[in-house]
Amino acid sequence: MKSPLLFALLAVTVPAAFAQAPVEDVRVNQSALLQAQQKASAAYRDLQQAEFEAKRAEQDFLQADADHKAAQKRADELKRPADAAKKNLDAAKAKVTAARKSHAAAVNAVGQSSPRPAPK
Repeated sequence: MKSPLLFALLAVTVPAAFAQAPVEDVRVNQSALLQAQQKASAAYRDLQQAEFEAKRAEQDFLQADADHKAAQKRADELKRPADAAKKNLDAAKAKVTAARKSHAAAVNAVGQSSPRPAPK
């Protein structure tokens, strides 16, 4: 009795244990796996490219910022002599104005002190 029951049980379970997925399923799974791997590789390349571009952009920014700071420092250095030159120009213009007033007053004084010809 044990033998036919054991044989029947083995007859049902052994083929189920050794059964494999159909060939189509394996190919589909391999194709899906390959596709997923390709997408992951492409995404990794995109990540590397983005990191490279970010690093380059950071270097460009740091260089531009350093250039700006150097230019600002140079502009500040040049502002002092420019301010001094403006002050000298303003003083020179004030002297010109004062000299013109003095000249005009002297010309008036000459005109007032000279005798006028008598009317004929």
